[in-house]
Amino acid sequence: MATRSFTLIDESRPVVVDATVRRDGIRLAVDAVERALGWQLKPEGLCKDETCVPVRDRAALLDADGIDLAGLARLLDRPLATEPSEGVAVLGGSAMDRAARLSAMDAPDLVLPDLSGRLHSLRDQRGKKTLLIAWASW
Repeated sequence: MATRSFTLIDESRPVVVDATVRRDGIRLAVDAVERALGWQLKPEGLCKDETCVPVRDRAALLDADGIDLAGLARLLDRPLATEPSEGVAVLGGSAMDRAARLSAMDAPDLVLPDLSGRLHSLRDQRGKKTLLIAWASW
């Protein structure tokens, strides 16, 4: 298996990393996971800042090609969408983060252009009634 450039979108931030795409999944080098997501694999588990998630089956998560992206997403309780042939994966927010946002009724900030190309920020609409319509061509 050859290592190739892969775009990993962490919620909304795209990061280009080296990945090994295999039939059984996508593997990222340990240092790529740390660089792209801030998570380090330590003896006590997968750690970021003061948070550590225990890794019960280290052999299933890590092998010679790196960390299994789907296993990482499961450990972090984050949804994952991949398109290996296009070299892209999207790692969504954790269930806990999504629940907190929903209970707070606070939409994440986003900036989108109008038809004239002028940028509009959702943050600028705070406190106002706002209708947001999204459309995708697929």
